[in-house]
Amino acid sequence: MKHFLSVEQLTEQDMFELFQLAKRCREEITPFKKQLFAANLFFEPSTRTKMSFTVAERKLGLEILDFNPETSSVKKGETLYDTVRTLEAIGADLAIIRHHDDDWMETLTDHISIPIINAGAGKKEHPTQSMLDLFTIYEEFQTFKDLNMTIIGDIKHSRVAHSNAKALEKLGANVHLCAAPNFKDHSLNYPYIDIDQAIKQSDVIMLLRIQHERHQHLSETSDYLKTFGLTRDRENMMKDGAIILHPAPVNRGVEIADSIVECERSRIFKQMENGVYMRMAIIKKLLQKWGIE
Repeated sequence: MKHFLSVEQLTEQDMFELFQLAKRCREEITPFKKQLFAANLFFEPSTRTKMSFTVAERKLGLEILDFNPETSSVKKGETLYDTVRTLEAIGADLAIIRHHDDDWMETLTDHISIPIINAGAGKKEHPTQSMLDLFTIYEEFQTFKDLNMTIIGDIKHSRVAHSNAKALEKLGANVHLCAAPNFKDHSLNYPYIDIDQAIKQSDVIMLLRIQHERHQHLSETSDYLKTFGLTRDRENMMKDGAIILHPAPVNRGVEIADSIVECERSRIFKQMENGVYMRMAIIKKLLQKWGIE
């Protein structure tokens, strides 16, 4: 594994190895022995992903090159390739990249000689989020086989949905989708089901954020909670032992009622905690593949 770009490049064994490594990172931190520099290039806003990568890198002893596109030569027209190539030339050992382009990886991976981690690619992929979600599910159920999982929300614009659906299917889960008509993505070959059916049958409910920045003029967000959100009444319909996930940020009162964001079933903030350890695991595994201990 030269770069960490997509869940599709991971085998089932790869995923379970990352779960175990993330667990070890939580129990005991072993920093790298040599000085290493990680370049964090976020071309889209981020709180959880950027900050958890920062904490993960510091726990592993990496020095951070905190790139800001607003104060960089990107504002002068420099390309993504030239930006990453520059950081490589001045000593970066690792690049973590989030970019609005679905296919930004294609311009880099055959030409850059340091490992790259995909921290979000447009609407297409978010593999590190997927792995922390899977780790959270695995710690809860210890298996994925025949687990009923429904992803509810803005499927069309969600890189999280795309990565998670593929990864969960690979691990043996039963994946269903639920979305308003404008939010469906029929390129994903998974059945769409009714919201109340989803709530009643699922072991894991994953809610997705309504992405106002991608479709500011959709009027249906105002009554979304009533028709497609997780209300208190719907939460009461969930199976015993079923859990709630959300990649965040959460639109309280839109995808989920404010009163249940931190209810007993919710693992939303546990996902964030697990994100640090999973990203530590991904960094360690990737750099070890490059011969860095």
